Amino acid sequence: MTLKQIFVVLFVVFSFGFLNDKPAYQLFDEKGKKTSYKKILKEVEGADIILFGELHNNPINHWLQYELTKDVFEQINESMVLGAEMFEADNQNTLNEYLSGKFDYKTLKTEIKVWPNNTTDYQPLVDYALKHQLTFVATNIPRRYANLVYKFGFGALNSINDDGRKFIAPLPIAYDKELPGYKKIVEMAGGHGGDNLPKAQAIKDATMAHFILKNWKKGQIFIHYNGTYHSNNFEGISWYLNNEKAGLKIVTIGAVEQDKIDSLAEENIGIANFTICTPTTMTKTH
Repeated sequence: MTLKQIFVVLFVVFSFGFLNDKPAYQLFDEKGKKTSYKKILKEVEGADIILFGELHNNPINHWLQYELTKDVFEQINESMVLGAEMFEADNQNTLNEYLSGKFDYKTLKTEIKVWPNNTTDYQPLVDYALKHQLTFVATNIPRRYANLVYKFGFGALNSINDDGRKFIAPLPIAYDKELPGYKKIVEMAGGHGGDNLPKAQAIKDATMAHFILKNWKKGQIFIHYNGTYHSNNFEGISWYLNNEKAGLKIVTIGAVEQDKIDSLAEENIGIANFTICTPTTMTKTH
């Protein structure tokens, strides 16, 4: 076969592969332009905090969370702290005991509140922390207290005793009801839940930000895993972090699903520093 014939064959093969490609995801930057995983890794080099927003049942999101965690640890900064919305602050002591090797996962999942997809989606991150002796922070407010806010507003938190308040952001809670994300929650709920629905979201955001900062120190990178809505548009957790401590370098990663992923839909542009776009037909983890 001549060199020309080899070139033609390779051209056909690569062209055919490209035209029939079925990418599982596409990354975009804040301006909605296609970008790469390497660009994300470069950007987080100088980060204090990474807010990795996810769609809870999306396997690509979870895979990228694990890959980014591993690559940050191995290539950028071994002084790393992990934390997640999926674990509530009153379970921290039990989680610490697991991370110190006192018992196995079978015991852990019976002792704390875990999500239905914990085994496949979040436990690998916890076990990465176990393997490398990293701190893993249960950042979320206990759901009973979030439900209290949903029913009765912020004022109901004043009835919680001192032991319970250890698991909540310090009172009183700063709150801006005019933030677009909180206003949208009211719109999406069609009026159900009233003014207390976004407040229940806000107490989660505030508490997660509080425990992130409580467990982070200068020179470390804190990677936090949360539902994408908790950090979209640089609001939510990000707003509370900046409200409590100015000057942080926070890198946000958001997640969306679209019928077509070759370009980012107008409404999804700018929701984060980087956005993971996956097809709506993507397999769900639960």
